[in-house]
Amino acid sequence: MNFVEELTWRGMIHDIMPGTQDQLEKEMTTAYVGIDPTADSLHIGHLVSIMLLKHLQRAGHKPIVVVGGATGMIGDPSGKSEERNLLSLETLIHNQEKLQIQLGKFLDFSPISNKAELVNNYDWVQPLSFLDFIRDVGKHITVNYMLSKDSVKKRLETGISFTEFSYQLVQGYDFLYLFENKGCKLQMGGSDQWGNITTGTELIRRKLGKEAYALTCPLITKSDGGKFGKTEKGNIWLSSDYTSPYQFYQFWMNVTDEDAEKYIKIFTLLTVEEINQIIEDHKKAPHLRIIQKTLSKEVTTMVHSSEDYNLAFEASQVLFGKGTLDSLKKITESDFLSIFEGVPLFKVDPSVINHGVLVVDLLTQYAPVFESKGEMRRLIDSGGLYINKEKVGSHEEIINFTKFMNNKFLIIQKGKKNYYLIKI
Repeated sequence: MNFVEELTWRGMIHDIMPGTQDQLEKEMTTAYVGIDPTADSLHIGHLVSIMLLKHLQRAGHKPIVVVGGATGMIGDPSGKSEERNLLSLETLIHNQEKLQIQLGKFLDFSPISNKAELVNNYDWVQPLSFLDFIRDVGKHITVNYMLSKDSVKKRLETGISFTEFSYQLVQGYDFLYLFENKGCKLQMGGSDQWGNITTGTELIRRKLGKEAYALTCPLITKSDGGKFGKTEKGNIWLSSDYTSPYQFYQFWMNVTDEDAEKYIKIFTLLTVEEINQIIEDHKKAPHLRIIQKTLSKEVTTMVHSSEDYNLAFEASQVLFGKGTLDSLKKITESDFLSIFEGVPLFKVDPSVINHGVLVVDLLTQYAPVFESKGEMRRLIDSGGLYINKEKVGSHEEIINFTKFMNNKFLIIQKGKKNYYLIKI
């Protein structure tokens, strides 16, 4: 399949300008996606645009990522109900450096004919004077044209500053600059960017008398109407500094069947045949969650690494299956705690453990997992209490430092599903 056919079956095309497919079939085409560096990590909302560029490069075309150092200082009104906070130049530069490292996991920046490029629009917008901009850019786009854009219309009632109103001109100028200096003929992005992108194609047509093209993908949603990539704690980030590989893995494992069927096409590079087979197998035995397992493996490996995926998988087996604790001994304390997020945590002073402590005293007095010693003894007698996945066989068992994982943690399992964590 060619690039457009590939995106079409994956459900990744929302709007496409007439002539775009012809242009892509005619020659190696340079295309770009813009990312505003409002944080020093990408989140999974950015993954759609990144996958667009990944498919583009695999199809033999040249991808450019424009980090919006200039547009990030303005704030895009698209999809926003209020003005965004403006970022300092120092913050934007820091964010750009971090994003470049992340993008290297998805795109090939090595010296090949269609190598990926990362550029910053601050480099060509900053030298422009205000008079140059309104003369060379502003005069080619009418106010009526700018007011017709949905991103502007939706803000007229609540108010929009001149700064954000001008955003589409700055983004349009990006396209013009890249068209003239990089031979870039296509801009891609989310469907909410259609207005900004077509302002660029219009600017190129009016100023240069030449054709440029646009392609957008749908905004990804969840079947329950919630915002994709958002949890109670906020975004799912691509950086392990903000979202641990385990939490990242669990996000994909927990999506609904309906969403998983959609996401596996968008966020993996599996073929039509492979995906159709996975979906077919899943429908025969939905309880096995075959799509979710494949999706979480593919995306976690792509964003993090196969090692991170294996650790996340093994950790989930510890909690939800029959896995051993070996995998948990290899990870950092922050990752360990993220795996047990939401599990009741008791902190115990080292002095309690110094000379050993009876398990019944530890779990009733110092870390009250049980309300009474009687309740605890009954569970031990029935074989339902486990410490670090090992069955507690006696009321007289002594707990000392050697029992603690990584010299810090005890994992208490009360019955099949109730977990507690004790930390020294």
